Amino acid sequence: MLPEPFVRWFAERGWSPRAHQLDLLASAQQGNSVLLIAPTGAGKTLAGFLPALTDLAVRPKKRPGEPQRGVHTLYISPLKALAVDIERNLGKPVDEMNLPITMETRTGDTPQHKRTRQKLSPPDILLTTPEQLALLIASPDADRFFNGLRYLVLDELHSLVTSKRGHLLSLGLARLRAFVPNLQAIGLSATVAEPDELRRWLVRQSPADNMADLITVSGGAKPEITILDSEERVPWSGHSARYAIPEVYDAIRRHQTTLLFVNTRSQAELLFQELWRVNDDNLPIALHHGSLDVGQRRKVEKAMADNVLRAVVATSTLDLGIDWGDVDLVVHVGAPKGASRLAQRIGRANHRMDEPSRAILVPANRFEVLECRAALEANYLGAQDTPPLIDGALDVLAQHVLGCACGAPFDGDELYAEVTGAAPYAGLDRDSFDRVVDFVATGGYALRSYERYARIRKTKDGKWRVSNPRIAQQYRLNVGTIIEAPMLNVRYVRAKGKAGAGTAAALTLRGGPVLGKIEEYFVETLPIGDMFMFAGKVLRFEGIRENECYVSTGGAGNVLVPSYAGGKFPLSTYLADQVRGMLADPARWKALPEQVADWLRIQQEKSVLPRKEDLLVETFPRGERFYMVAYPFEGRLAHQTLGMLLTRRLERMGARPLGFVATDYSLAIWALGDLGRMFKARKPSLAELFDEDMLGDDLEAWLADSWLLKRTFRNCAVIAGLIEKRFPGQEKSGRQVTVSADLIYDVLRSHEPDHILLKATRADAASGLLDVRRLAEMLSRIRGRIVHKMLDQISPLAVPVMLEIGKEPVNGEAHDSLLLEAADLIEEAMGSA
Repeated sequence: MLPEPFVRWFAERGWSPRAHQLDLLASAQQGNSVLLIAPTGAGKTLAGFLPALTDLAVRPKKRPGEPQRGVHTLYISPLKALAVDIERNLGKPVDEMNLPITMETRTGDTPQHKRTRQKLSPPDILLTTPEQLALLIASPDADRFFNGLRYLVLDELHSLVTSKRGHLLSLGLARLRAFVPNLQAIGLSATVAEPDELRRWLVRQSPADNMADLITVSGGAKPEITILDSEERVPWSGHSARYAIPEVYDAIRRHQTTLLFVNTRSQAELLFQELWRVNDDNLPIALHHGSLDVGQRRKVEKAMADNVLRAVVATSTLDLGIDWGDVDLVVHVGAPKGASRLAQRIGRANHRMDEPSRAILVPANRFEVLECRAALEANYLGAQDTPPLIDGALDVLAQHVLGCACGAPFDGDELYAEVTGAAPYAGLDRDSFDRVVDFVATGGYALRSYERYARIRKTKDGKWRVSNPRIAQQYRLNVGTIIEAPMLNVRYVRAKGKAGAGTAAALTLRGGPVLGKIEEYFVETLPIGDMFMFAGKVLRFEGIRENECYVSTGGAGNVLVPSYAGGKFPLSTYLADQVRGMLADPARWKALPEQVADWLRIQQEKSVLPRKEDLLVETFPRGERFYMVAYPFEGRLAHQTLGMLLTRRLERMGARPLGFVATDYSLAIWALGDLGRMFKARKPSLAELFDEDMLGDDLEAWLADSWLLKRTFRNCAVIAGLIEKRFPGQEKSGRQVTVSADLIYDVLRSHEPDHILLKATRADAASGLLDVRRLAEMLSRIRGRIVHKMLDQISPLAVPVMLEIGKEPVNGEAHDSLLLEAADLIEEAMGSA
């Protein structure tokens, strides 16, 4: 089964191929597609590439005059850094066995001249991303480029398939099958809740429910996970975990290399700055997140590979598959929000199957202590909570339809059969498909009189082709489904003359480096001279010119942390269920830090703790207002939607609500009307207030008035190609894109409310920002199980969400008045119990 060079290579190192590696090779050699589920360190990557490497090792040499061979194996990764890492790690055995195999990466960071050369002379193995695959299949010579393709290796498959990016990739896979009907797909994953979903995803869904082979590897050393039991007081709210910085730094000092994970870029900046503030030993500590300049990210990755760093603070840019063999500790600052995500991140330590990964969880607040405990227990049980797959998005399909036309004219019937072979689109009806094609061809009924929206045309032979070459050029500039908030380059400059002259025009640019990108809306709120933290430095804002934010070296003062729209993970359904169970079971509190267990005991004395399936609603007066706090534990997105709908209902019922605030765990609403008395008098009853019918007319009415659908439409319109952000030689600002999208949205709502893009927008909002599915499940679960506790004052459990009221949107230092108010709240809630 294994060619001689491979047998010798294993033997020289005293190794033997693992059973699952040989099983995958045998399955692939029989012509099957395969899903391999194995723990970190089990040799998944080598297993995934063995079929390709062994096939290429025995392939006859290219004869003189033989046509240029196409690419043999495609490797698709969700992260650019992972593709670079695989090239480094896979290149070693290829060189050591002296195999005649060429291997290259192709990502958004690859220079254009190299990409052009790759298309003319493809490597045997191409390591790339979903966006680059979309560009390759949209090329006129795509069939030649892929004519020798044998294997498609999909790494970290679980993280690829759950988003629109996964929908685009599934359509790309369907197109590859049209070029190469016998193409074999190999999926690799460490964390999967429903393996059969991924098995279907890997193969053509004709017949329906067709599945790839499955190889599962059990075992591996159990990780050693602890929750930091700090001597400091655990904060009531917030996400910074500043209280634990000295203890986190001490853990870094005691280990060789530490990876510190956080959930957002702003948290990464803050943690990095705090660590350097206490870094008396001057340890080499680095920062890695997606907004930093690519050059800086690559330097950090190389320094990690060379073992010259003691710690790296990172977001999800480093939580997948990257093999840092000398990392001996993972510190997760803040709750992980999902059991599978925690398992993935912990696996970055040691990265060896037979040695335990070591991790410390650092909760940022008291509710996060419960969540961290639930995640730790889930990890030991091997529980997985990767999100379920959803139906393919129509805006992504529109982008793919245009990409197909850019490659070559297509027949509608053939493309429909091809598209429905992709698992996310297996249930797509022909009418919806035809409406998507019509949208790409005309823009839809309301826009068909505008020539600019006619991107494809039907030829005499009944096939669809692009209207003109400019359309194909614009497609290539705008391909992809990752819609970032409008960003500005952060460029370091020196101010000429007086500091803070007041405009960017007063600055002299002296070869200043670009530090990365920052979100436009954050910078627009800053006056000249404000300090903010970015790329691990304190910077002074000097102004904006075109698409650049000018900064100079900052000094002392109130330092802001940029807020980023992306990167916030919702609390998983599994962990939410476990946290509710922990609250309801005092026997489980002994595993919690004493100060957190005390908090729950005092809550039990002063109010009540809900049973696992109940919804607790507390009401109490404070100052001139009346408060209602509910504890659904369904995540921030579902709670925000619930808050919007409840305040509309309370307004209609005369309660005069003033506002609400949502966290991952609870929801607080405040009003001028006495909410407790209203609920007690059943005017309205809580059952009526929380009735599932709020997801009908109330939801529709709110959406009609809400900015949220416009924001979602903007993203759908960019993905579908209705609005192009980039043009040859220029780029629209975020403001220009928003204005264009708002105008089109208003036209469509008025003149074509059933437009296919509005349908896509509503589906997107329901599964994304609104989390309607999860809210519906919660409303069904609590029917007849709502517990109302009418109090005279705030309860201990309500303190965290009450502290969120009035917080600044940018995480600066709290004002003295807010600190005093927080102290009063805690004293009032906890008393002298």
